[in-house]
Amino acid sequence: MSNDLMNRFNRLANSDDFFSNFGRSFFNNWNEMKSLKSDIKETDKEYVVKIDMPGVDKKDIALNFKDDVLTVDAKRDSFDDESDQKGNIIASERDYGTYSRSYRLPQVDGKAISAKYEDGVLTVTLPKTKEEIDKNHNIQID
Repeated sequence: MSNDLMNRFNRLANSDDFFSNFGRSFFNNWNEMKSLKSDIKETDKEYVVKIDMPGVDKKDIALNFKDDVLTVDAKRDSFDDESDQKGNIIASERDYGTYSRSYRLPQVDGKAISAKYEDGVLTVTLPKTKEEIDKNHNIQID
């Protein structure tokens, strides 16, 4: 299988298009790689935000709710280098670093927000309220 991958890579590297487009796909996808992918569900009673965060330790996630904005900050540590002694590696797409994402969610009871982190997915439940309340809270992750 490794030889098959190398043969495909060599065919690509020997084509004229390879060097004219070198790095373009990497840099075009940089923002996509460094963002937190999420789903947001809204019902009459609450918002539920699910965020994919594979490889992130729960201790490296911080949540804050202020002025109708949920902010999620996370850090993913670097990986061990798995290349051989010559530095040979066919492809490396895993990334690490700091991530941040904000969501504007109006009419939320900040004191009732809950969060849990399981199997690389952070789920934040934000109950709705109709009354004006204090809008600045740090959120504990269970």
